Amino acid sequence: MSLFCRHSRFLADCPICSKGTVLDQSRRLARRASSGGGSSRRSAAEKKAAGAFSGPHVSTGPLEDPDGVRYTVRLERVPGGVRLAEWSGSRLRARAPVLRLDDLTTLVAEAHGVLAARDAQALAGALRTGPGEERSRPVGPAPAGNAGVSRGRAGDFREELRVEPLDGRRVRVARWVLRPGAGWELQDAPPMLPAKRYAEALADAVGKGLLPAASDGAAAPRL
Repeated sequence: MSLFCRHSRFLADCPICSKGTVLDQSRRLARRASSGGGSSRRSAAEKKAAGAFSGPHVSTGPLEDPDGVRYTVRLERVPGGVRLAEWSGSRLRARAPVLRLDDLTTLVAEAHGVLAARDAQALAGALRTGPGEERSRPVGPAPAGNAGVSRGRAGDFREELRVEPLDGRRVRVARWVLRPGAGWELQDAPPMLPAKRYAEALADAVGKGLLPAASDGAAAPRL
């Protein structure tokens, strides 16, 4: 078979003589685009399904954000640990959860219904005080950089889970990552970590007087 067509071109380069053959570039491009599009669609669908997953949980709310969107906050048992997340209807919201202080302590107290006993006890114990200590401390907006913290690593970067008091007796529970040259950056997404990390951040917030502490019986789960 000649490499050249009757138009004195390479057969593969001639749009007339290669049309309809295995050398037809338009067919190959169309096939590649179709394959890539299907892969993209599957990826988007898989991401949507993963984001919508909801495991055993306790919830509180409804709450309302500054834009008037109503949502609930769920403490969920998910593969790999515990997720604290905002849900609007059946949609998982892609932001760090903000909830009322009382609602956070309620979720911790009810966690025994969905978490393993050890994890529920760790969360409840983080909010307790010893005998003779104050039952609660004044709570208000945290000064800049003042939060209950649990430290860890995300790959090569340092990261922190922070429980941050806001105004109006609200708190935000979020991960922050320290990026070289950029400083600490808020990861505005639902945190999903082992229960131990949440317990460390809650206990640190109580120890700093940023959250009220409960007496031994107040937040203890009935197991």
